Amino acid sequence: MTRDVDSGGTDPDRSDSIDGGVARADGGVASDTSGESAGRDGDVDRQFDEIAIARKGRWLGYAVVAVIVTYLFLMALETVEWFRADLPAYLGTFAEALQDYFPFLVFGEGPIGVAFAPAGFLEYVAFIRERNLLYESGFFAGADGVLEYPILLFTQTGGPIRLFGAAGETLAIGFAGTVMGFPLALLFSILGSGRVTPFPFNFLFRGTMSAIRAIPALVWVLIYVPLGGIGPTTATLAVATDTVGNLGRLFTDELEEIGDGPVEAMRTTGASKPQIIVFGMLAQVRNSFIAWTLYVFEINVRIAVGLGIIGAGGLGLVLSVQQGLFAYTNMMATIIVIFLLIVSVEMVSQRTRAYLRAEEEPMAAIQLIVGFPERLMRSLLK
Repeated sequence: MTRDVDSGGTDPDRSDSIDGGVARADGGVASDTSGESAGRDGDVDRQFDEIAIARKGRWLGYAVVAVIVTYLFLMALETVEWFRADLPAYLGTFAEALQDYFPFLVFGEGPIGVAFAPAGFLEYVAFIRERNLLYESGFFAGADGVLEYPILLFTQTGGPIRLFGAAGETLAIGFAGTVMGFPLALLFSILGSGRVTPFPFNFLFRGTMSAIRAIPALVWVLIYVPLGGIGPTTATLAVATDTVGNLGRLFTDELEEIGDGPVEAMRTTGASKPQIIVFGMLAQVRNSFIAWTLYVFEINVRIAVGLGIIGAGGLGLVLSVQQGLFAYTNMMATIIVIFLLIVSVEMVSQRTRAYLRAEEEPMAAIQLIVGFPERLMRSLLK
């Protein structure tokens, strides 16, 4: 027996909704997704509100930090008596001193109040040659001919380093101090690593390096004064001691970040502890250790200049003496030589580090100089 369907096409006994669904014209049932959509919209709104609140909190934190830094900055200026120094009152004296520092500039002349006198550079050159800041003029004085130059270069006291005069002495302090401090820095870094020495014994070596870093090289040279006064020897000892703390800490951090795979592979082969350290650990950080050593060498050359100012020799001592004589032109000539020395050391160090870390061989120095205009234009057109 069949049931009749009215002309409207609807079954009076069939409900308009089945389990929350909606009847379709084809007799199917469409799910009611309005509730799910509303729920998703609510989640999105809630997440948006959370992001907005987090952003406001972050900006509030930035504002608090800015206020704290500004307050501490003002207190620091107050501590150094910045607001009571009355610097504008000394601008005239400072301008006169600039004339002595830069003899190639003549203030009060020319259309803009400053005239250029190239002859002033000759005063720098004269002092640099007189005091042998860049070249020891008497180094080859004992040579009977040019053929004896190579012999004297490597047989005289100081060898090639001495050829560079006062700059060579500063370079020697930084180089010798770096080489002397390297072995202890390497030893302390290995023993300070948790992979080699168990906790808490590794912190004995870490603490030693921290204690060394806490004392500046300037203070170390004063500690070594009883060994022979302030001079190049005690300055070298101070640089070496400072190197142990600084370089050792860098080495330790590198050892803590090495991969476990090679170390575990060495253990499974029955390798001894020294073999694991050398071939499993140090082999992974060889290039990094060389790069960090060169970086610390750069710093040590700068330190050597600072130690020279208190009497340790080299360019720093020349600078200190000329400052005491108020010979500002000579001071500026010495500063130029210091600049040339530091830049030269940095260039060699950075080129070597770039070669060690780059996948491809870096460009030569001449390529860097010749190709600079082209690279500059490319960067401007991007």
